[in-house]
Amino acid sequence: QVQLVESGGGWVQPGGSLRLSCAASGSIFSINAISWYRQAPGKQRELVASITSGGSTNYADSVKGRFTISRDNAKNTVYLQMNSLKPEDTAVYYCNLRGLGYVGIIDEYWGQGTQVTVSS
Repeated sequence: QVQLVESGGGWVQPGGSLRLSCAASGSIFSINAISWYRQAPGKQRELVASITSGGSTNYADSVKGRFTISRDNAKNTVYLQMNSLKPEDTAVYYCNLRGLGYVGIIDEYWGQGTQVTVSS
């Protein structure tokens, strides 16, 4: 079982920056990928960025060149550095982990979410 806790959200003006953190605890046999999703009111949840166990990264077209996902294995933490923020980035951001459980099935876990608001 894995627990995920997001932090680092808040308010920022357009053009500003924030860094989100996702701290993991518990245990799982192996991790396939950790991702950041976001959901704005009235809109579907969308994938923002992901990082695989091998270190490969993927980004939504809307955030390429502005957001960077990274990890610190020693701290069991994944980060999302968000630069040049736009009002349309306003959403609740969620951390997601996919991995292989001890009984050989794929498990999925979600954090509680952290609010990001971009406005002047």
